[in-house]
Amino acid sequence: MVETIEWTSQGVVMIDQTRLPLHEEYVTCRTYEEVARAIKDMIIRGAPAIGVAAAMGVALGVEQADARDLDARFAAICETLAKTRPTAVNLFWAIDRMKRLYASLRGLPVEEIRARLKAEAQLVREEDIAINRAIGRNGAPLVPDGKTVLTHCNAGALATAGYGTALGVIRAAREMGKQVDVFADETRPFLQGARLTVWELQQDGIPTTLITDNMAGHFMKSGRMGCVVVGADRIAANGDVANKVGTYTVAVLAKENGVPFFVAAPVSTLDLTLANGDLIPIEQRAASEVTQVFGQMVAPPGTAVENPAFDVTPARYVTGIITEKGVAQAPYEESLKKLIG
Repeated sequence: MVETIEWTSQGVVMIDQTRLPLHEEYVTCRTYEEVARAIKDMIIRGAPAIGVAAAMGVALGVEQADARDLDARFAAICETLAKTRPTAVNLFWAIDRMKRLYASLRGLPVEEIRARLKAEAQLVREEDIAINRAIGRNGAPLVPDGKTVLTHCNAGALATAGYGTALGVIRAAREMGKQVDVFADETRPFLQGARLTVWELQQDGIPTTLITDNMAGHFMKSGRMGCVVVGADRIAANGDVANKVGTYTVAVLAKENGVPFFVAAPVSTLDLTLANGDLIPIEQRAASEVTQVFGQMVAPPGTAVENPAFDVTPARYVTGIITEKGVAQAPYEESLKKLIG
């Protein structure tokens, strides 16, 4: 299993996902500002992994903060990390978790506060791996044996603390003995499918075929696809799902061709404060990600560009939402509430 992120005596160490698949390199973030930059620059990405990184960034910042002005420094640390990326709700979930713990520790010696925050950040990582394995166990029975699974973007070990959400379902199906292979959309413009999903599944020896994004409909029509499994960055109360841009297209094609479309995500990705997906903030990224591929221009200079990093798939296209607490199905307003108690 790929080691995405860990706490060390030197700082927060994470695999540099911008260098994959050609170079397997690790970055050591020695300050919370460096953690924030790694999140913003997509050195680390994927909603659960961003949450783990945020928790570790808070702990690292407090460890290095001046004890004489700790409350103000803590607020600044949280604010800096919260401004990195707007769509993935796990970022804010993790920061809020650290805020609640910090509030409960007021009055204790500074060294104890630092130790407790560090332990909590490491616990967030350990819990995430356990949650992903539970998602896999819940989702594996839904994967048809002897068929191909289509996935979009990367929702594997690289997008989490380990094992993965969507790829965790595939891993668990393989561990059950199911004979399944994977088709991975390349996922333009950042190519997470081509660079990350294919690389990650190759490490595990899982048969994987790369296709361009606009080939998905062709292969669904062929009858080869048993199901689609994707991750999520935020899920609204009605079951609308924000995920990497292009997911909506895949979901519509799946419904048209009678292919089940599953979303695999931890309960921490649910945002029941939002009634529907129209309220989910969508991150806009740099034009250069569209006009260039690995630094090489592929469009005329001055080309106008729109580059939303995510789109929202309406709940009516979602067959089921696989979480560590079970599988939710429509009507999602009811089933999602039941999942979180």
